[in-house]
Amino acid sequence: MLLTVDMGNTNITIGAFEEDELKFTARLSTIRGKTVDQYALEFNQVFKLNKVRASDFSAGILSSVVPELTDVIMQTIANLTGTPAMLIGPGIKTGVNILIDNPAQLGADLLVGAVAAIEKYPLPCLVVDLGTASKISVIGKDNSYQGGMIAPGVGVSLNALSSSASQLPVVSLCAPKKAIGKNTVDCMQSGIVFGNAAMVDGMVQRFKEELGEVASVVATGGYSNSIIEHCKEDIIHDDALLLYGLKAIYNKNKDRIQN
Repeated sequence: MLLTVDMGNTNITIGAFEEDELKFTARLSTIRGKTVDQYALEFNQVFKLNKVRASDFSAGILSSVVPELTDVIMQTIANLTGTPAMLIGPGIKTGVNILIDNPAQLGADLLVGAVAAIEKYPLPCLVVDLGTASKISVIGKDNSYQGGMIAPGVGVSLNALSSSASQLPVVSLCAPKKAIGKNTVDCMQSGIVFGNAAMVDGMVQRFKEELGEVASVVATGGYSNSIIEHCKEDIIHDDALLLYGLKAIYNKNKDRIQN
């Protein structure tokens, strides 16, 4: 099996592929300062819960936007699979033509999402990634990454609101019954849930106006499930999008790596 790992600033998403079948997915918290042994214990707990063993994996691939933990997770994967992990970065073949001002600035997560969109959805495609940051990427018909937008994420916004305003409480990420709140909690939840949904709808509409044609819009990321259901645009929810992108990139590079 192939172990796919996408490490973001908030969560580490794990997936296991047997050929083309995704056997399971899991999420761990991204905690800086943890050791290889500590992460190995957590990974093994995930494997046990899903009735697989570390020895079932023959290879692994990592996408990371947390540089201070990249080596730790690379070593964790290598220890578990018995072989060096593949890392998304320079020298890795993706098939994506990056058409931004400085291609080296494109985050590994955005690149992996683009690869997955090319593999799975009609182009042009908009990829909405709602994680620590809220991002929308434009993937062109010619398999190109054309650009996008980045905004403060759902959790970041909610935490900043509660911590910066003394009289505002900490609230859960739930949608209120109506957009017009009648109390502080409902007002905050309306702003976070419906406000972020409206932001996604509005940005998708603006992108469509600039592009002239969009064949598909797909959403992923830890907060996507809470927000996308309240959007008015037709958006496909694909929680495992980046894991499929990692598998596709591994398949494009495995022969060269093995040789």
